[in-house]
Amino acid sequence: MGIVLGANQYGKAESRLVRIYRDTARHEIRDVTVSTALRGDFSAAHLHGDQSRVLPTDTQKNTAYAFAKSTGLHAIEDYALTLARHFVADVEPVTGARIAVDEYGWERVPVDGVGHDHTWTRRGTEVRTAVVEVDTEGERVVSGLRDLILLKSTGSEFAGFLTDEYTTLAETHDRIMSTSLVATWRHSPGSFGAVDVEWDKSFADVRRILLEQFATVHSLALQQTLWEMGRAVLEADPGIAEISLSAPNRHHFVVDLAPFGLENPNEVFYAADRPYGLIEATVTRD
Repeated sequence: MGIVLGANQYGKAESRLVRIYRDTARHEIRDVTVSTALRGDFSAAHLHGDQSRVLPTDTQKNTAYAFAKSTGLHAIEDYALTLARHFVADVEPVTGARIAVDEYGWERVPVDGVGHDHTWTRRGTEVRTAVVEVDTEGERVVSGLRDLILLKSTGSEFAGFLTDEYTTLAETHDRIMSTSLVATWRHSPGSFGAVDVEWDKSFADVRRILLEQFATVHSLALQQTLWEMGRAVLEADPGIAEISLSAPNRHHFVVDLAPFGLENPNEVFYAADRPYGLIEATVTRD
């Protein structure tokens, strides 16, 4: 039995990059973390330490910074596609590139009721994400978000579940449902490339649909909620091929106030951070 080198890639992970647009007195900001990974025939580097076909990871980082100026950094999907296409087309040994971009949201500080021209505050924990792959087989774009924290105080049940001798959980028909949502959605190849996709609008539309469904669906289980969220996204946007959702169940348990002579009709809760249920699903087209 021989020993051979398997699949491999290399790149620069988590380069921090902030782009400020100063074209007018009202500045704009894009705050991202960029990770690059290149694939190709780099066997000589692994087997013999020969770096002659290796583009340094520091060069990849510098390219990310330079492109933020030369081609601009607006929608992160466009930026990632531009980077990936450059590495595959212009760097001879490279046959495939994977670019992952996380974007952190900022909102303007209000002054006299108006957002300030050049001062912002971070917009919570939510992160917008994009992963782009470009190779000889084509281009793939996956948009997404993570750490979108949601909570509804009613409109959620969990009952009729399977039980055995180890089950202690009581059924409930009125509970808090809370999660820190991770969602990724894959765009159909025909929906980008030569077509000018409005990536920011597409992201805003998907995010809005996810929020609306979480709020309005009377949930008999978190699984059902994820299905309705994913189904609504695919129905609204024919350019999205599938969406994957991951939702940790951030449990809220009713506190027993009877020892203190108090009733507690679902008003005071203990918020537990772990352990937690983790519900995951992919909704796709047939």
